[in-house]
Amino acid sequence: METLKERKTSVKSKTTLKISGAEAIIHCLVAEGVDLLYGYPGGAIMPVYDELYKFQDKLTHILTRHEQGATHAAQGYARVTGKVGVAMATSGPGATNLVTGLADAQIDSTPMVCITGQVTRHLLGSDAFQETDIIGISTPVTKWNYQVTRAEEIPEILAKAFYIARSGRPGPVLIDITKNAQIDEFDFSYTPCTGVRSYNPFPKPDVTQIEAAAALINNAKKPLIVFGQGVILGEAEEQLKTLVEKAGIPAAWTILGLSALDTNHPLNVGMVGMHGNYAPNMLTNECDVLIAIGMRFDDRVTGSLDTYAKQAKIIHFDIDPAEINKNVKVDVAVLGNSKETLGLILPLINKTEHTTWHNQFKDKYKIEFDAVINKDIHPTKEKLTMGEVIEQINIASNNSAVIVTDVGQHQMIACRYAKFNQSKSNITSGGLGTMGFALPAAIGAKMGRMDREVVAIIGDGGYQMTIQELGVIFQHKVPVKIVVLNNDHLGMVRQWQELFFEKRYASTVMVNPDFVKIAEGYHIKSKRISERSELQSTIAEMMASKEAYFLEVKVEKEDNVFPMIPSGASVSEVRLK
Repeated sequence: METLKERKTSVKSKTTLKISGAEAIIHCLVAEGVDLLYGYPGGAIMPVYDELYKFQDKLTHILTRHEQGATHAAQGYARVTGKVGVAMATSGPGATNLVTGLADAQIDSTPMVCITGQVTRHLLGSDAFQETDIIGISTPVTKWNYQVTRAEEIPEILAKAFYIARSGRPGPVLIDITKNAQIDEFDFSYTPCTGVRSYNPFPKPDVTQIEAAAALINNAKKPLIVFGQGVILGEAEEQLKTLVEKAGIPAAWTILGLSALDTNHPLNVGMVGMHGNYAPNMLTNECDVLIAIGMRFDDRVTGSLDTYAKQAKIIHFDIDPAEINKNVKVDVAVLGNSKETLGLILPLINKTEHTTWHNQFKDKYKIEFDAVINKDIHPTKEKLTMGEVIEQINIASNNSAVIVTDVGQHQMIACRYAKFNQSKSNITSGGLGTMGFALPAAIGAKMGRMDREVVAIIGDGGYQMTIQELGVIFQHKVPVKIVVLNNDHLGMVRQWQELFFEKRYASTVMVNPDFVKIAEGYHIKSKRISERSELQSTIAEMMASKEAYFLEVKVEKEDNVFPMIPSGASVSEVRLK
């Protein structure tokens, strides 16, 4: 196959080097290190797909069964690798089907570049066939977007797209390219982007703020760290661990921060938030210094802002200035990449042990263990529980699997009970809460890290939103493990109806198909279990499989997830039942 370099040599006798915009797109992707992308072809993007056909030795394109599946697969790939995920679609409905994935990536800070085809330039605004204003539609849910109408723009715009997507606080970028820009030829050259005017993705840390933060930490009697995904995105896991151990501070996590610190670390005190652990939630309102690292004080974490940590001095480490004082007023703001800022503060931190304070967490953990945890993972009831399924996966994987969750009760149970000993292991839809996320995201995660076991934990409701992506597993032999926890309900909505709507179960009962037969139709090894005696051996069999495996587990229909902080309540108002 003729490379671009060879092409330049072969045309030395000519006065100009010209390639089409479509070919230029492929060369740009290769130059950015893209080796895998997800998408769905159509008329307005067909020139690019024609060039992809010619470059199959350099770029692997995965045909998803729906454009939303392409975005979630790109997200899963990005989350486990730290690279930019890439998705591609045609104009009109193809482009609009990307919007949910874009919104999900935006709120969860996932680096992604989406490329869409568009009608030719002269037809813009004419309501042409499959024309939509995807720039207008996607503006609220992208970090940046741009419509290319001339082939000459492609190299600069794509270079800028990848730089913006991956730099600072990552996020999704959409580039819409008219068909004439794909077809027209121009003189091609490519220069990676290293900066954009007026865009400062890496704020310089303020030494005085770091010193002020260190003073608060050193003088604290009851400090608490709450860390989020900013630690993982900043690759600051070692710095976090060093800070926790040097200062002897209990550390709790948001669901997107999960796996940044080994879940079995003695100073890891669990999850905060609506279904978080009893101790860190209750003691948030007793700590004297709260150190937030790479988290955004989401409402599901804080509960009522009127009562959230009012007694504490608050330090906020974050790369995004827009997050500072957005929800919670802080005393010290440390701007910058978490790896850099934590690295700067570590020499200023005194070696400390907060034994009495930490014992309060242990005491409250014992309360939660007796009231909730033991019943979830070692149940005495006849029906299987979601918690014991997750526990068996921990055992079979030695806490080393990548767990990809959908949205609902199973998500909260998995986040509460999954154990991780390495970072980038918990992949879930956090801020948007997208049902249908897990199956395609697990495909992307597995293709990004073929060296790791990837297990998708999905509810029977969300599974059916993107169930067609089983076709990708079959076609490309993706050895992902799929566990559907089937309670024949939209479980989380049903729980709210039980607790807050006087058990009026409106539209939450699911009449489900035979999931095993559907998986078998895609030639995926499948099994259904409903008895505890089958659980351990089946999980072990699934994890030992070298191929894709589908497991349906029939679980308790009316099981609830506790602890729970009712919406709008204080973090201290934790319900254990």
